[in-house]
Amino acid sequence: MDRIPILRLGELLLVSIQVDMHDRLALALQDDLAERIVQTGAQGVLIDISALEIVDSFIGRVLANIASVARVLDAETVVVGMQPAVAITLVELGLTLPGIRTALDVNRGMALLRESVFDAPAAEGMDDPFAE
Repeated sequence: MDRIPILRLGELLLVSIQVDMHDRLALALQDDLAERIVQTGAQGVLIDISALEIVDSFIGRVLANIASVARVLDAETVVVGMQPAVAITLVELGLTLPGIRTALDVNRGMALLRESVFDAPAAEGMDDPFAE
């Protein structure tokens, strides 16, 4: 797989990583996400890493870079589905993942994004694609 699919859900982008991440794929995802944020005007990015059993320091730094780039482009990033072994590894490596909010699963991650994107004072008047 050369690219990881990026799905658009209204003002949000959803990335579900279902393959082993290698360095080149991680960098391609970083570039593709930045491009999609600009193209779509997305205000939130949810990255599901539940299928990843291992995250090394490079992948951890790329995730942090993705969040930083997204923040510069005015989008929030939430990473969901982190396996306990991955969390332990990231802590042992001393990676803090600045700018990344985490949640246990996709539902909680979407709730975090909805809260920060659609309930923020600056976002008043914006259409919530999840509103009933």
